[in-house]
Amino acid sequence: MKKMMFLVLLLIATAVQAQTARKFTLDLTDDAKAQMVCFLPANPSGRAIVGVPGGGYSMLSNTHEGYLASEWLNQQGIAYFVVNYRLPNGDRTKPMGDVEKGIRIVRDSATVWGINPHDVGIMGFSAGGHLSSVISTHADFDVRPDFSILFYPVISMDERVTHKWSCRNFLGEEGQKNPDLVNDFSTDKAVRRHLTPPALIIMASDDRLVPPVTNGVAYYSAMRNAGNECAMYIYPTGDHGYGFGTWFKYHDQMLTDIGNWLNAHKAPKPDAVKVACIGNSITDGHGIDMATQHGYPALLQQMLGDGYWVKNFGVSARTLLNKGDFPYMNEMAWKDAVAFQPDVVIIKLGTNDSKPQNWQYGAEFKADLKQMITTLRPDLAQPQKKKGKKAKAAAPKKPEIILCTPIPAFKSSWDINEEIIANNIIPIQQEVAREYGLKVIDLHTLFANGADMVQPDGIHPNEKGVKRMAEIIAEALKK
Repeated sequence: MKKMMFLVLLLIATAVQAQTARKFTLDLTDDAKAQMVCFLPANPSGRAIVGVPGGGYSMLSNTHEGYLASEWLNQQGIAYFVVNYRLPNGDRTKPMGDVEKGIRIVRDSATVWGINPHDVGIMGFSAGGHLSSVISTHADFDVRPDFSILFYPVISMDERVTHKWSCRNFLGEEGQKNPDLVNDFSTDKAVRRHLTPPALIIMASDDRLVPPVTNGVAYYSAMRNAGNECAMYIYPTGDHGYGFGTWFKYHDQMLTDIGNWLNAHKAPKPDAVKVACIGNSITDGHGIDMATQHGYPALLQQMLGDGYWVKNFGVSARTLLNKGDFPYMNEMAWKDAVAFQPDVVIIKLGTNDSKPQNWQYGAEFKADLKQMITTLRPDLAQPQKKKGKKAKAAAPKKPEIILCTPIPAFKSSWDINEEIIANNIIPIQQEVAREYGLKVIDLHTLFANGADMVQPDGIHPNEKGVKRMAEIIAEALKK
C-alpha cells in the first residue's frame, strides 16, 4: 500500500513538473542587478504574464509573490516571467525601466517562445502591484501590458492613506514633498479611458498594511468610472501578503476566480487586422455607459469578428485643429494610435472644430488634417520614387485611412455649428480625400434623418445611433 502511494505521489510530482518545459534566467542590466526568471509551459496557450514581486520597494518578496505562481500558470499554458527589479531608493526610473525591458523582451521573443504579443499581461503584488499599475498607466504603448492582475496593490502615493514606506522608497523623501509627483504616481488618478488595460484586483477586507478602500478600491472606481473593463474580488480575511501561498484560506477559490477572469478575457489573434478608431466624444462614447464595451468601436469589433482587432482612441471634446481648445494630436490617445501600427484608421473629427473659439483658426483645418494623414502615412507626404534594383529594408506599414464626415448637429449644444460642419468642414474633408485617394464615409448624409438616433443634446449618438454607425463602417470595411 505504501509503495502504491509513493508511486502515485511520484506520478503527480512528475506531471506537475512537466507543466514547465523550460526555466532560465536573463540579465536585464549589464551588472545583472536586475534579472528576469522565465518559466515556459509545456503546452503554451499563447498567453504570457510578467510577474512583479512586492516588498515595499525595500526588498523583493519573490517566492510566494513571484516564483510560486509559476506552477499554476504553466498548468494553464501561460508563460510566466518574474522580474527581479532593482530597488528604487528614490529613483523610480530603475524599477520602471527593468519591468518595461522585461515586457519588451517577452514581446520581441514572442514567436520563439510561443507567445501572442497581443496577450502579454502583468501581475504585481503590494508595492509590485503599484509598479504594475504605473506601467499600465504611464508606459509607452509598446511596453504597456494587455491586462493587469493586481494583488492588494499600493495605489496611492499619499502616505497618509497608504503604505508609507512604499511611497518614500519609490518617490524619495523629497518626492513626497512634491504634490505633483504624488498625484501623478497615485495611479487611480492616471487611469485613461480606453487606454488603460483591463484589470483584476484581488484583496482581503482585513488588510491592515495597505488599506483597500484608498488603494485597490480607488483604482477599481477610477477604472469603472472611465468605463474600462475591471473586476475586483475582496475576500473576507487574509490580511496582506498571502500571494500564491496555499496557507491563504481562500487560495483555491482565488485560483478559480483568476482562471475564470483570464478565460473570459479574449485576446486578439496575432495576425488580426488592426483597426484604429480616432475621434472625439462620438467615438469615445459620450453618454454610453461602459462605452469600452458598448460604444461604436466595441460594436464594430463584434460585427467584424475575431479576424479584426478594433481599438477605441476617441477622446471627448477634442479638435482636429492644432490651435483648437483641446487638440487631439496633443493627446496620449493620438500617440497610442500611431504606435498601434494599424492596418485601417477611421478618422471622425470635426464636430468640435465648428465651435466659434475653434473655427477662428479654420483656415488651418486643411493643413492640420493633412498633418494627421501624413503622420499615419508618411509615404503620402513625399513623391513616389521608382524602385531600385538593390534590396531594401521592409517598407513601413501603409494603413488604409478612411475619413468619416461628422454626423449632423441637430442642436447647437456647446456652440457646435451645423452650418460650418456642412459648408466648411465636410468640403475640406472631401477635397483632402480626393487629393490623397482616401475613402470617405458620409455619415452626415446617412444620419440626415436620424434625429431619433441621437441623445437629447442633439449631438451624440444614442444606443441606436452607435449601432447604426458601427453597421455603416463595418459594411465599408468588408467591401
